[in-house]
Amino acid sequence: MTTSALSIATARRRSSTGRTVRRAVTHLVMILLGIVFLIPFLWLFSTSLKTDPQIFLFPPRWIPNPLTFVQYHLAVTTIPFFLYTRNSLIFCGFTVIGVVCSCSLVAYGLSRIRWPGRDILFLVTIATMLLPFEVTLVPLFIVFRTIGWVGTFLPIIIPTYFGSAFYIFLLRQFMMTLPMELSDAARIDGASELRIFWSISLPLIRPALAVVALLQFLGAWGDFLGPLIYLTDQSTYTISLGLEQYNTQYGTEWGQLMAASTLLTIPVIVLFFLTQRTFIQGITLTGLKG
Repeated sequence: MTTSALSIATARRRSSTGRTVRRAVTHLVMILLGIVFLIPFLWLFSTSLKTDPQIFLFPPRWIPNPLTFVQYHLAVTTIPFFLYTRNSLIFCGFTVIGVVCSCSLVAYGLSRIRWPGRDILFLVTIATMLLPFEVTLVPLFIVFRTIGWVGTFLPIIIPTYFGSAFYIFLLRQFMMTLPMELSDAARIDGASELRIFWSISLPLIRPALAVVALLQFLGAWGDFLGPLIYLTDQSTYTISLGLEQYNTQYGTEWGQLMAASTLLTIPVIVLFFLTQRTFIQGITLTGLKG
């Protein structure tokens, strides 16, 4: 083997070793970061398995001794836990449907149909993201109180059927990556815009729709401020609002609160792991064109 060939082989080995080392370091850093982010949930779960005296021990114990599940029993019997969970599922389900339907239609109109002023309207839509929720809180409450919606789910569900600027942006950017030839060919064949939207665009943007649905579900599942403002009857409380009932005039039932919070968190974790591949695919494939 010549000197040149040996140099090339040595350089390739060094390059391969360097890539392996960088990959190992990257995975190590990600594992460490994952452990850091996992610590709060582990502490939450550990506390939910402790008796009340163990919760306030110092120094704290990570592993409960004795191990008990009594906090879970008390958590679901002290308050109407399953009623609140049902209300949360109803709230999340209708808001997911509203966001997916409205935002996909608006995103289609802003990306796949050419009309004057389209880009200006898109910029105005994006500009609404600069308005914090607190700015529109009082005017919206006055409007909903005037039409008699306060005390029902309508004020926290109906607005999702009018679109969300962030989700419109996400879906529009995804649709901008689709070839316009598909829509043009369908128009030549006589298909209407709704037919093109339903039969061509929607099947191609399913990963992005899954991302929008998942993000909206997570946001609605953990929403506290909206239900706090508009829900006045305890029979309509969501689970995030129901957790407040563990705070009594005599103190906070920390064990029951930790158990209920664990039950509240587990569905989110399971949902994310079940949809992880679709979620990552949707985020990765969302383009930045236009």
